[in-house]
Amino acid sequence: MPIPTESIGSIPRSRELLTAMQDHAAGPFSDAQLQAAQSEALGDTIAGLEKTGSPVLTDGEQTKPSFATYPLAGLRNLAPDGVTIPFADGHTRQLPLAAGPFAYGVHAVAYLKAAQKYTTRPLKQAVISASALSLLYPAAGLPDYPKQKFLEDLLNEAERDIRECVGAGAANVQIDFTEARLSLKLDPSAGLLRAFVDLNNQVLNRFSAAERKKIGAHTCPSGDRDSTHSADVDYSGLLPLLFELNAGRFYIQLASEADR
Repeated sequence: MPIPTESIGSIPRSRELLTAMQDHAAGPFSDAQLQAAQSEALGDTIAGLEKTGSPVLTDGEQTKPSFATYPLAGLRNLAPDGVTIPFADGHTRQLPLAAGPFAYGVHAVAYLKAAQKYTTRPLKQAVISASALSLLYPAAGLPDYPKQKFLEDLLNEAERDIRECVGAGAANVQIDFTEARLSLKLDPSAGLLRAFVDLNNQVLNRFSAAERKKIGAHTCPSGDRDSTHSADVDYSGLLPLLFELNAGRFYIQLASEADR
């Protein structure tokens, strides 16, 4: 089994990148300066992973604005409110959609191609789940853009995100299903989790059995700005339904568990 590879890189370099991202958002840093900082962090992460001897590497998601919201980069049909994902330290992530049609602003293959410049070893590429992005659609609905049409567009984009990565040479693709544990916190009856599993299976079932061998599902308590949203939800309630996903492999994060 490969050594866990999410977010491995030197701590100083990662902190430098965080500062660069904050400065870019505030204005002092130009796009070029941010890209240079991202490239340095990316190279540092991959070099560190190579030293571990792991047979499969990742980019550590160093250049994504967020593991969950990268497809929203550059989109203009977003609203300043929406479903809020709360993290333990008090910060939140919101996934708001103001109008249709829905399409990704950025696809994960761009991150894969950037990482491939730094190594010839196999790379795993993370993509966000369709279930996470389904939270974009507002409960009140949208004029002239029914939810069913939104879901059709979402499934097409999620499929494309995976296919492009496999086509570009990813050793495997990891669907980040980090909202799985959170769903049990929001709905202990597991109804929401079952709906999420069903939606993700609608994506997975578009691939052949041979293709699905390269497609996995990742679960964890989520990590964003060094905080989590569902570390207090026990895996024992999640795993039976998680394994109903028609995925070829599973990645279950244990390092931060109080009782591994």
